[in-house]
Amino acid sequence: MPFNIAVFVKPALNLNLLKIDSEGRVNIEETPLAISEYDKNAVEEAIRIKEKYGGKVSAFSILTWGPVQKRISDAEKIAREILSMGADEFHLVIDDNVVNVTTRETAIVACSLIKKIGSFDIYLAGEYSQDTTSSQFASRLATLLGIPVVTFVNKIEIQGEEAIVQRSTEYEIVTLRVKLPCVLSVTGEINQPRIPTLRQILQAKNKPLIKYDLKSLGIDLDRKNIKHEYLALQVKRKRIFIEGKSLEEIADKLIDKLLEEGVIKI
Repeated sequence: MPFNIAVFVKPALNLNLLKIDSEGRVNIEETPLAISEYDKNAVEEAIRIKEKYGGKVSAFSILTWGPVQKRISDAEKIAREILSMGADEFHLVIDDNVVNVTTRETAIVACSLIKKIGSFDIYLAGEYSQDTTSSQFASRLATLLGIPVVTFVNKIEIQGEEAIVQRSTEYEIVTLRVKLPCVLSVTGEINQPRIPTLRQILQAKNKPLIKYDLKSLGIDLDRKNIKHEYLALQVKRKRIFIEGKSLEEIADKLIDKLLEEGVIKI
């Protein structure tokens, strides 16, 4: 039985290349974008399901980091990478009014996009994005669609019209049976994402990459004029110098200081 699979990919900030100024502000505009790591796992799992059971994989993305015109090429590059992995088509929302949106608003846009295109049997997403790590998107999307959701999934098997999924909690491993359609958010344990071949990369250029704005989706988010500022966590050293006439005196002063700071207790 073939399945129609939707998978969601976030063009996330590349945390390894964050640009931070002298005052600790993150320069969002100069920080490059990359595919969120868990989203790669979601794409890989979608492709594996298609390879095993047949069907189609449609990838979806919403460009939420601005400035939009500067980011379009990054988003298109990410789309082609996902298509080269094996997705059949890519749907990309680009609009100034989705820059810096909340997870709730992202889910609203995603839901509207899905309804415009059609229904799906399985909706896959990464457990959380590498930049905001909210772990909210899958649950919010499922609520809007009115279908079940399972989070922190590390194994998926399809049996008829149900998915048998495994998820790990802090204390146990749980196996659940959930009816399709459903939303599943996956962790990095579920698979090892493939690396596309040169041939697949070239073939991806001929696959559909469809772009939308909010007007084409019939959405008005009615957003207020909100200014966002992101600050990097700065850890400053106290720069305390301990001096003494002998090593014993220095050691005693060091111990006294560590006791004073609560680093050690006697």
